Amino acid sequence: MSLDHPSLAPLVARLAAVPRLAAEALAAEEIAILGRKQGALTHQLKGLAALPLEEKRQHGAALNQLKTDFEAAFAARQAELTTAAGAAAARDVDLSMPARAAWEGTIHPVSRVVDEIVAIFRGLGFSVALGPDIETDELNFTALNFPPDHPAMDMHDTLYLDQGGERAAGERLLLRTHTSPVQIRVMREGPPPYRVVIPGMVYRNDPFDPSHAPAFSQIEGLAVDEGITFVDLKATLSHFARRFLGSDTRVRFRPSFFPFTEPSAEMDVGCRLCDGAGCPACKGTGWMEILGCGMVHEQVLRNCGLDPERWTGFAFGMGPQRIAMQRYGLPDIRLLYGGDMRFLTQFGEGGA
Repeated sequence: MSLDHPSLAPLVARLAAVPRLAAEALAAEEIAILGRKQGALTHQLKGLAALPLEEKRQHGAALNQLKTDFEAAFAARQAELTTAAGAAAARDVDLSMPARAAWEGTIHPVSRVVDEIVAIFRGLGFSVALGPDIETDELNFTALNFPPDHPAMDMHDTLYLDQGGERAAGERLLLRTHTSPVQIRVMREGPPPYRVVIPGMVYRNDPFDPSHAPAFSQIEGLAVDEGITFVDLKATLSHFARRFLGSDTRVRFRPSFFPFTEPSAEMDVGCRLCDGAGCPACKGTGWMEILGCGMVHEQVLRNCGLDPERWTGFAFGMGPQRIAMQRYGLPDIRLLYGGDMRFLTQFGEGGA
């Protein structure tokens, strides 16, 4: 049977019409002809099983040829329509319109703050020390003189990685809650003196609010030598604050408590957002805490194999995000976590 057989005439006529079909009609016609359930050609192919053998061969060959011709015709017409649509779109382009402004990358404000803080302490003789984000609870808590029942070790503050408790005490893995474990690593590597500044990311199970975030940068420092006193701590950190925020920066130290330092203090600076008048960022006090500090606890020195009768030292820790808020006058820490380029490009060359 050939394609000019009368029984195939309707399909041949529809094949001849394919090159003139529009896009929507083309899709509908392809389904009507080749659709698996109701396609006209598919229906005839399924009917071959009821024909005598010789007639099945002749009719089957003609139908298969017709199917191949339809598939080629549909593909060719689709290619023509795609090319025509592309050409029409190109004609619609207004080449006289100005191009979209290209975003220019810039250093993130927190990265700027970290780099500047590290540079200030390098100028004071500190070197940079780094450590892993995943620590054991021994390095993150026990060696730093945290008691076993300290609230910071609870699940609502610390993000543990092996919650099943398969590991022995002191070996449970967690995302470090501060960069202090690096202090332990430094002191266990060899004898003093040490003067290190430690930048890195830390993680806590905290909600996002204007002054807190669950993942944030932290910079800690450690100085251990013979004869170091609290006077050295205050002089070093006051020098840092005035170098970073300006020579007129007001500084105060308030008594505080940390398991790993004794005595301990928090250092505040005069709020630069409200100039001391009180605002939401400083909780109406006119002061903003930027770091905690203190003399290294005797037990921490012993945990690292150091004799507290010979060696003394101080440690401090600060959050670059909060310091960036002071530097750039930002009312909400969440601004530093967004991807809004309109905000970030303000901190490029010549920016804030």
